[in-house]
Amino acid sequence: MTSDSQKQERHQARQQKVKQQVDARVAAAQDEKGLLLIITGNGKGKSTSGFGTIARAVGHGLTCSVAQFIKGTWDNGERNLLEKLGVEFQVMATGFTWETQDKELDTQAAQTVWGECKRMLSDASIDVILLDELTYMVSYGYIELEEVVDALNNRPSMQSVIITGRGAHRTLIEMADTVSEVKNVKHAFDSGVKALKGVDW
Repeated sequence: MTSDSQKQERHQARQQKVKQQVDARVAAAQDEKGLLLIITGNGKGKSTSGFGTIARAVGHGLTCSVAQFIKGTWDNGERNLLEKLGVEFQVMATGFTWETQDKELDTQAAQTVWGECKRMLSDASIDVILLDELTYMVSYGYIELEEVVDALNNRPSMQSVIITGRGAHRTLIEMADTVSEVKNVKHAFDSGVKALKGVDW
């Protein structure tokens, strides 16, 4: 029968191997550059994750900016908080496309915000930028993919960018340093539960 001390020794030996592997990977990762992160998929939480990264960056004293596409008409808890901490927001402010039902208006609004995004993406004083729901603008043709790729490729070397939204274009996925796919397992709304302020939005 194995004694408690033998179990502890085996556990310690296993963890020491894990530590050596992790330490070796950390030591090998020496490149420093701004990152392109994409959070996509059909599940809930993509924008929330992006805003969490912005909050983290602000907490570390970094300068951050946010551009929001589509979700422009609801009260925004993240904006209410982060603007007080000096985070710039550029908001499309037309709401969901199925509500506006006006492609020309939506395109103009998207282009206006995209113009501000290009300014942000050329400003080395901005450390982290969240392009919330940008994937839809590319999918709908409101913003040209080539323009997005060009702006991302020519941004300051230490600037990080987070792009959220469903159906991220494969070109953007290939460009990205980190891609996360949020999977929908279950959603309260599908059971008829009303979206809850402060939790869902």
